[in-house]
Amino acid sequence: MDTIFISELRIETRIGIYPWEQQAKQTVQLDLEIGLRGKHAADSDRIEDTIDYAKVVAAIKKLFAEQHFSLLEHAAESIANMVIRDFKAPWLRISIAKLAPLAGVKKLGIHIERGTKN
Repeated sequence: MDTIFISELRIETRIGIYPWEQQAKQTVQLDLEIGLRGKHAADSDRIEDTIDYAKVVAAIKKLFAEQHFSLLEHAAESIANMVIRDFKAPWLRISIAKLAPLAGVKKLGIHIERGTKN
């Protein structure tokens, strides 16, 4: 399976369960691998035959602008559902992390994988 990837997408958002997290924006970093169906774009050289990663990035930014997430797990699941539903991806892997969320911690987060990888 061919995949496209989006690496180190950073978004400023309010995310978390603690009162201070709901008041101040934090930076989250996302890394995605998105499976493609077949090799259509490799043969055709047409954007219509693949997943437009610029549209995926815009959709993720819109999701964070419109919705508050308490947990990274829920944010990751929401992104996965959206990419599979709206972009017809058969498989994806997402890593989402808060950057420097606590003293002495560079980043913390979660990895999820959804769909079927052939």
